[in-house]
Amino acid sequence: MNDRLNDESIDWIKELVRSEEQMESAGLVDFTPFTDTENIVLSASIEFLKEIKSQFIKNANIFNQLKGSSDGSLRVYGIAKTHADFMLFRNGYKLVFNLTQPGKVSVAFHHMSTPFVSSELKNIKSESPVKDGLIEAAWGAFKEVRWVSENKPINKDHLVKFYMRSFIQNSSK
Repeated sequence: MNDRLNDESIDWIKELVRSEEQMESAGLVDFTPFTDTENIVLSASIEFLKEIKSQFIKNANIFNQLKGSSDGSLRVYGIAKTHADFMLFRNGYKLVFNLTQPGKVSVAFHHMSTPFVSSELKNIKSESPVKDGLIEAAWGAFKEVRWVSENKPINKDHLVKFYMRSFIQNSSK
């Protein structure tokens, strides 16, 4: 039973209990956490990033194990002083997932080219056949946050597969 109380999927019930306890002890009713749309979107955005980061970490570990050598291994890093931003890194390439504002996650490919590479070659190598993306929050029927890209609903598993494939192909030596 105690394990179920630590489950993140019941955080909303815990918040209901806290609000009711405050109401009973202080005689104050505060429904702000349940109606503050910006807070709902920010929480959902952070949770979304944590979920896909977890999937990228799992898939990167599998990729690295199957590859066998540490040369060209795939790394996933959190970005300091951010809510939940992270990046994939391999062979000088980065794929960055950045919460630009509540409900907006940018996805950008970067290449860390050296200053010794000619500008023509630098422009060719840094271009990715997959364009940078924007993932946005949209409201569902019952104040649920749904994620869309170009106004189309996304599937998190397919999002991870798509960007992982693109990143691996672009970051190959």
